[in-house]
Amino acid sequence: MEADKEICARPIPNQLNQTKMKLSNWFKPFEKITPQQRMIIGVSWIALIAVYWFISSSGTTHLFPTPGQVWDGFKSLYSEGLIVHVFSSLSLCLQATLLSVIVSLMLVYLSPLPALRPLAVTMSRLRYLPLTGITFYLAILVSNARTMQIGVLFIFMSLYFITSLLAVLKDIPNEEIDHARSLKCSRWEVLLEVVIKGRFDYVIDVLRQNLAITWMMLVTVESILVAAGGLGVLIKNSDKFMNHGRIVALQLVILLVGLLLDWLLRTLRKSVFKYSTF
Repeated sequence: MEADKEICARPIPNQLNQTKMKLSNWFKPFEKITPQQRMIIGVSWIALIAVYWFISSSGTTHLFPTPGQVWDGFKSLYSEGLIVHVFSSLSLCLQATLLSVIVSLMLVYLSPLPALRPLAVTMSRLRYLPLTGITFYLAILVSNARTMQIGVLFIFMSLYFITSLLAVLKDIPNEEIDHARSLKCSRWEVLLEVVIKGRFDYVIDVLRQNLAITWMMLVTVESILVAAGGLGVLIKNSDKFMNHGRIVALQLVILLVGLLLDWLLRTLRKSVFKYSTF
């Protein structure tokens, strides 16, 4: 009887083979995995990063601040008004994003007109300008520092936003335009139905991608006006005093807020445009 129990307790060879096949699938290109497997992989990577953090922060000389130092940085930042600075950065980003979306969409939606297309294409080419050149000319035109912050983010985001939207328009199949014309749609109706309405879900996804670039630029732009506050100002002050625990804590806050914005836009696209497949 005991021998029978031992035999029953042993894994079936087929089950072992299936387990090995599942693990091997994780290292095959373009292999589809289950949500549970995806979660296991994600948790495994988080555990590896945590272990590396503890190892690299141990000893007298270490590369990263210890988790305790980062936690102390969170507490000191919270006592100094971290929430207020987060909302200041979000307000700056929101104002620049709204202006960028309005202007960029107008230029791109009018780009099918031959007379206005060079304007959108030229704006797209200007994305190779360095940020220093943009701030130099804005300083001459604008006297208010907060307006200058918004202007820098607006120009920076618009150049990349226009570039991405022009690529979306270029990828519209000619069959869709021909189909609209076969339905007796005028040229302006084709622009409205195929370009504007038919690709608005792409606009939200392009906005999501470019918002990440804009959010990354906040640290640089907010240093223009220290009095206005923001996460960039906190990082600059922490770097001045070489407080690495606060710097890592702020970077984690910026990362989490950016991921939250990305999740909100992705959820909005999926809920509003349920037919979207990308």
